[in-house]
Amino acid sequence: MSAARLERWDPKDGPPTEKRMMGLMEAEGYEVAVYAYREGTAFPPHEHSQAKCDGVLEGVLRITVGSESWDLGAGDRLYLPAGARHSAQVVGAKTVVSLDGTRW
Repeated sequence: MSAARLERWDPKDGPPTEKRMMGLMEAEGYEVAVYAYREGTAFPPHEHSQAKCDGVLEGVLRITVGSESWDLGAGDRLYLPAGARHSAQVVGAKTVVSLDGTRW
């Protein structure tokens, strides 16, 4: 089992807007950037020296850590500790709009 932690958006909190999700991530100490990834985009296995949080606003992004994979949809966030080797790929034809959080 990896040290990654998945948090799904709770619909009772309303729609997962960029402002709401970015606010949550920034409150946890992450510096956040917004990216868009088109169909077919894939990132080979890699790691970061900082803790990361990947959030999704639109589309589906699959993140794999070791033998575990998660499909992140709108509002979902996956927290990765520094040094966690992972890969990612866009699932389906819809462009993924992602929040990329780094905690320095």
